[in-house]
Amino acid sequence: MASKMQIAELSFVPAGSPDSQPVAVLEAPGKIVLRYAKIPQPGPDEIRIKIHYVGICGSDVETYRGLRKPEFMTLPARLGHEVSGVIDAVGRSVHTLKRGMKVSCRYVWGAFAEYIVCRPFNVKVVPDDFPDEEISSLEVLPGILHAAELARIGPNTRVLITGQGVSGLVMTQVIALYSPRELVVTDLHDKNLQLAERYGATATYRIPTEHTPTMDVVGTDHPDGFDVVIPCLLEGDGMVDALDACAFGGRIVMYGCIGTCTAHFDFFKMHKKRVDIYSTEPKSDIAMRRFWQEGLQLVQDGLVNTVDMVTHRFPLARVAEAFHLRDDKAAAGAIHILIDCRRSDAAD
Repeated sequence: MASKMQIAELSFVPAGSPDSQPVAVLEAPGKIVLRYAKIPQPGPDEIRIKIHYVGICGSDVETYRGLRKPEFMTLPARLGHEVSGVIDAVGRSVHTLKRGMKVSCRYVWGAFAEYIVCRPFNVKVVPDDFPDEEISSLEVLPGILHAAELARIGPNTRVLITGQGVSGLVMTQVIALYSPRELVVTDLHDKNLQLAERYGATATYRIPTEHTPTMDVVGTDHPDGFDVVIPCLLEGDGMVDALDACAFGGRIVMYGCIGTCTAHFDFFKMHKKRVDIYSTEPKSDIAMRRFWQEGLQLVQDGLVNTVDMVTHRFPLARVAEAFHLRDDKAAAGAIHILIDCRRSDAAD
């Protein structure tokens, strides 16, 4: 997949230069600023996207915190990949995609900007009447749908999802469609859990602190653990917690927890409990495209809601403020934050 990733160039011009655009640049951990770059021109096999909204993803937050290793991301860097936009220009070898088409993007990086160039592989055309704010979160659905398939959920399956941020709330909606016997979810914030209950969770538990073991909270009601545990948290330490919550012979479907792990993961416990661990990014390009189409259909049919969880909208000019809020783990009111790349005035 890395060969398909579109990385925005780090080439800047003075403010006010002709044909320039504002772009958000992470210069150091915790320091994101606006710079200016030339508006990119598509090559023969490329398209240009005029960006409407970009969601602040957990992977953006990890990079903002300085937790991504240099082999994955070096600074300075341009962030942003959950894109809602419109095709603005097409290269001469692109024959089916047209100007004005609404699109979602995947495998792009550097989209906190007004324009970005990518390849047809990186876009999924959506209906003209599809709400702009629903489009950017389509990016998470291929991994979530793949996770649901790997989980092998049946009517007697006990499922635990840890974390009810954006991905966790979408995951809850998708897993609920599989009709598990139990769908238990946890989070730090009551507001997130209230949404999860609307979305099909059979039981919700508020975890008092991010360091509180899940089984200390849910273990009385679920002493045998869960057949499937799906962590939707950032930090790698959540895998230790997931293993403790997993029943004998169960499965951990590792949607989240790809960040830094500072705790000890007990591989002998994993062996003794006969636990399987799965990663969730689709293994082939064609599978990713299939899941992307299926995810679009679920949202279009009203079975998955990706807009109720949008709590804040900031213009691109205030991207630093938006990241500061998204990084605040105690900010109970913030779930999903969108950057409106068409605006330069105040936030909603």
